[in-house]
Amino acid sequence: MKIAIGNDHRGVGHKLRIVEMLQEAGIEVLDLGCQSTAAWSDYPDYAIAVGEAVVSEKVDRGILICATGHGMCIAANKVSGVRAVNCRDAVDAEMSRLHNNSNVICLAADLLGEDMMERMIKKWTETQFEAGRHQRRLDKVTKYESDHMS
Repeated sequence: MKIAIGNDHRGVGHKLRIVEMLQEAGIEVLDLGCQSTAAWSDYPDYAIAVGEAVVSEKVDRGILICATGHGMCIAANKVSGVRAVNCRDAVDAEMSRLHNNSNVICLAADLLGEDMMERMIKKWTETQFEAGRHQRRLDKVTKYESDHMS
């Protein structure tokens, strides 16, 4: 598995720990995030870069980190084909994969501790999409996207 990771200035520290965790698990990481906590950065730049890496299949999935996860989630979902979710615990992360086939997870640097982030990412990377009735629902979303977003 290959994962793109993006972050603004608020998520630099968490990103470094997450990259190490992913690499230790044998997951290849493409770092598209901000490198400095000193620089104010704009989350849409990183969210869009990660989203485009996912939909172009340069990577399998993406992880985004900002203060609350909200901005990254909103911006990433503007990229056609991205199914970004903002999760707060491991159950959220698991269900987003099982039922929604999420391909980008957004995390809150200011609201989540290291242990929780690690549990969420582990669950999210290990969980497969159930498909079945959920695929029919995602197909409706994809159809709307193709009909109305260009």
